[in-house]
Amino acid sequence: MGIQIGPIKTRNRVFLAPMSGVTDEPFRAVSHAHGAGLVVSEMVAGEELAKSRPDMVRRATGADKLSPFVIQLAGREAHWMGEGARIAQDLGADIIDINMGCPARQVTGGLSGSALMRDLDHAISLVEASVSVARVPVTLKMRLGWDHNQLNAPELARRAEAAGVAMITVHGRTRCQFYTGKADWSAIARVREAISIPLIANGDAESVADARAMLTASGADGIMIGRAAYGRPWWPGVIANQLDPGSGIALPSLQAEAVIVQAHHQSILAYHGPHHGNRIARKHIGWVITRLNERRLISDEAMAQARAGLLGTPDNTRVADGLAQLYENLFRREAA
Repeated sequence: MGIQIGPIKTRNRVFLAPMSGVTDEPFRAVSHAHGAGLVVSEMVAGEELAKSRPDMVRRATGADKLSPFVIQLAGREAHWMGEGARIAQDLGADIIDINMGCPARQVTGGLSGSALMRDLDHAISLVEASVSVARVPVTLKMRLGWDHNQLNAPELARRAEAAGVAMITVHGRTRCQFYTGKADWSAIARVREAISIPLIANGDAESVADARAMLTASGADGIMIGRAAYGRPWWPGVIANQLDPGSGIALPSLQAEAVIVQAHHQSILAYHGPHHGNRIARKHIGWVITRLNERRLISDEAMAQARAGLLGTPDNTRVADGLAQLYENLFRREAA
């Protein structure tokens, strides 16, 4: 059960959310290879992409490695959003996603992200500028509104569809909630009532039971997994397969997980370089260790020891050996 986005049909209905500082090319590649229905780039500032800022250009490359290739753009000026969309498709984007959901102060303070939900006329001008130059589908990600006094996601979604947007994703919180409280999946249903294009629900889905409840409450066509993929980028594919057997992947065995985790570590180092890659890898390895503890495969004490041994050294060989040893110890325990 894929989602039709213009001429593109995804392989299933469970997507990986764009997350700044997390969903870089190595992370997305692992998630894509292990069954995610769609993976989306980290947020790319349209103006900075147009001005060839190196980090933004880097975030927007990789079309030769992922298909469909989705670039998420953010901005506050119609001209630069149009320019960003033009360059994104020239870089090989199959889909361009517009960010009107990021709650980060450094983004909303610049009148981008979810701050755009305070002025829908201006927000739609950015959508129109992007759609007008795009030869590929344009999608939109938003929140329920700026705060609970301004729950205008249905109106923004309706106007975005009229402007040519091909799919809407809604995170079930307001901007002022950030990530506190519980995502309101039923509130997303009001967006479902306002549009006829595909709707994706986002926020707090951790398990297949959550996914089913989210789909029922929201009326959405699919879901987007964010923080639940920390430490396990294969998770969207697992949830997809549990929802619709055959559309994703089975839960990896511990041995398969070890191979994925170690290969991901090496791809981080290759992509970011040994020094910066070491720093980037720490959070991912930290999440892996935490997940092992959550599954009671390692004790609290062993978790603390693993974190101390693997997250505090600049020696990448030592980290790689430590990761291998961590899983080797688990294999022995499992076999005992």
